[in-house]
Amino acid sequence: MATRVGGSWQLSKLQKKSGYLIAPAPGNPRLTRAVTGTDHLGQQTEIAVVEERPLTIYLNRQEIVTAMTIGDYPEYLALGFLKNQGMLLPDDVVTRVDYDEEVETVVVRTEIETSHEEKLQKKTRTSGCAVGTVFGDMMAGLENVSLSATPVKTSWLYALAHEINRTPSLYLEAGAIHGTVLCHQDRPLVYMEDVGRHNAVDKIAGWMLSERVEAADKILYTTGRLTSEMVIKTAMMGIPVLASRSGFTAWGVEIARQVGLTLIGRMRGQRFVCLAGEERLLRDVDPKAMPEEERKHRRKSAQ
Repeated sequence: MATRVGGSWQLSKLQKKSGYLIAPAPGNPRLTRAVTGTDHLGQQTEIAVVEERPLTIYLNRQEIVTAMTIGDYPEYLALGFLKNQGMLLPDDVVTRVDYDEEVETVVVRTEIETSHEEKLQKKTRTSGCAVGTVFGDMMAGLENVSLSATPVKTSWLYALAHEINRTPSLYLEAGAIHGTVLCHQDRPLVYMEDVGRHNAVDKIAGWMLSERVEAADKILYTTGRLTSEMVIKTAMMGIPVLASRSGFTAWGVEIARQVGLTLIGRMRGQRFVCLAGEERLLRDVDPKAMPEEERKHRRKSAQ
């Protein structure tokens, strides 16, 4: 894979009228394993559990991090992680992305090698599951973020929640996993899952970088909490709207207000709460006209 960071790309070249460009693969035998145990009645039972694998990411000759991941889309994960950590800059040219499945390693190569020793010495553990890590100052670069004022129709939000919650996924198959979906208006485009929400976001960032997808008119939907890490990554990706069926953290709300990101949470059925960026919302539909969420489609909102 070779790509130039900072290029432009027209969605119409790839977009179809309906359907995901990338969707979860709950039937992939590499992503889950059948495990036998006993239930609350002491009876033998077999369930599917999510696989967890280490993936070591290199930038040229420098080892950057070893992430625990489900193992799909390793090239996108590596590209997105490096971009979201500020280790791939707009002027950097990625010449190759090499994945070695046997040693579980991805090497991202650029035309001009850069040194990140100082950034690597400063780490911040995040609140995400699977213990995410952010290198350097978490707020570095946010002062230069300028997000598009693209309006968001509430009818799009209802349509997205309805479709995403009904999409076959690893979560519905085995649980213990997070999902993040890149959306355009009322259409979900790319649905990534992983044991940590930060990994799912990084995969989307890597896909956008590889395919040169514009961010200004996109919505990011996550099944997890709206934490500071999620807000920072969304803003750094240039996406102006972040939505979830789950709740908020105070720092996440504060940062969203600071950078002008629209932050929408607790999206369930007819309801949602917007705690930042209300000015983008176009309330074009009566919530009472929307169906309530059926119990069988409800996801746990505490993720």
